[in-house]
Amino acid sequence: MTQRPNIVYIMSDDHASNAISCYGSRLSSVFKTPNLDRIAREGVRMDHYYSTNAICTPARATIMTGQYGHINGVRTLSDAWDPAKGPNMAELFMQHGYETAIFGKWHLHCEPSGFYEYSVLTGQGGQGTYQNPEFISTDGQSRQHTGYVTDIITDMTVDWLQKRSRRKTGKPFFLMCHHKASHDFWEYAARHEHLLDGIQVPVPESLFEDKCHRSSASRNYGSSVTPRNAARSLYADFCEEDYVTGPLRGTEHLTFEEKGFAAYQKYLKDYLRTVAGIDDSVGRILAQLEAAGELEQTIILYTSDQGMFLGEHDYQDKRWSYEESLRAPLLIRYPQEIPAGRVCTDLMANLDMAPTLLDYAGIPVPEVMQGVSQRDVIRGETETEVRSSIYFRYWMHLAHKHDNPAHYGIRTKEYKLIYYYGLPLDASGALQTPTPTGWELYDMVADPYELCNLYEDTRYADVIQSLKEKLGQLKAFYHDDDLQYPELLELLDVDSVT
Repeated sequence: MTQRPNIVYIMSDDHASNAISCYGSRLSSVFKTPNLDRIAREGVRMDHYYSTNAICTPARATIMTGQYGHINGVRTLSDAWDPAKGPNMAELFMQHGYETAIFGKWHLHCEPSGFYEYSVLTGQGGQGTYQNPEFISTDGQSRQHTGYVTDIITDMTVDWLQKRSRRKTGKPFFLMCHHKASHDFWEYAARHEHLLDGIQVPVPESLFEDKCHRSSASRNYGSSVTPRNAARSLYADFCEEDYVTGPLRGTEHLTFEEKGFAAYQKYLKDYLRTVAGIDDSVGRILAQLEAAGELEQTIILYTSDQGMFLGEHDYQDKRWSYEESLRAPLLIRYPQEIPAGRVCTDLMANLDMAPTLLDYAGIPVPEVMQGVSQRDVIRGETETEVRSSIYFRYWMHLAHKHDNPAHYGIRTKEYKLIYYYGLPLDASGALQTPTPTGWELYDMVADPYELCNLYEDTRYADVIQSLKEKLGQLKAFYHDDDLQYPELLELLDVDSVT
């Protein structure tokens, strides 16, 4: 019988693909992630892996269940997952003879289920703190640990691997290492304090983007890096409580552009110093597996819950469905099956994560999971794509001062179509204020940075109609037809998407 692989699932929070050097973004010239790059160099880099809802808690629930939030019950940050009501990837691994454990950020507002051992962050709504964090463990006890959170989570992960190796049970394992980093408010390890000193971080071309091409539904919304959005700007001498990276002093007489540039530099340096700690962690985990002789029979997977804006479109945070937010990094190393240095450009959704990992372990995928296994795609043994499109949806209308209107849409290899419906519906935490409706279309081949909304361009009428039809089909297929929201159907004109 072929030995079943071990699986180490490492996930950070809000880690943009642009902040991993093997993805070759503008930042790769000044910031390197050698340990993450090693996974890509010795395995596969997935270039089109997407979160179906670009916000933390819903993304995590989808990963565990292989289901959309309207099915598993987690559409917003406030919704608690109930593992008893549907499929649970960890439970399935446990039932099929795997040792299971999780350390770090859980953030699903329930006790971890399906793990023989866990120690997860508590406090601040499950976010925990960067310094001297508190964890709740399998025995139900909360304990405060001294030190920096990324290092502590790594210590727990490595210690578990060492103890398991000494036990020599012969069982495969499924281990989740979930980092709090790189979530705001960014705090980095003392050893990285001077990283990037004296370096000018490259600025995205869209930092000062003219958004006139956008629909009225999106152009004046979103939390900014520059002073553009006074209510939620990274630059806020006048509003320190909303300033993510700390106040900028002595900038009162700078121009708008100079203030934006100063805020961007501080934002990026704080953020990247935090990411550097994650890369250190990955290096330690790889070293432990290598020392124990387990690296070659272990699937090493690195990802994030979704992407993150690093100044692109003058945005911080996530929540939008533009690429920097919707797309998450995904690197996988498994030399027994995945060719080294492979780059995969096929579409994959976080909906597919549970079915894919279960497939590697030889565990049947429950029919109620809405995702599909991407195993053949990852190893490059299929001539046709498993996915031709991805349906995505963000429910949290104008929540948390981030000013992001509710929307849904479709991403294909060639295009992205977004519909802003501008209503809170019954989403937890949504602000009860309607915003303008609008459609946006982007040519993802000719315009990968989404700088030209083509929805009003008559040359794309056939493309738009085709995408609307496909969008309607996906909504029906995934049982997200919105029949319970008559106000939305009336607003939309159902015929336009079916």
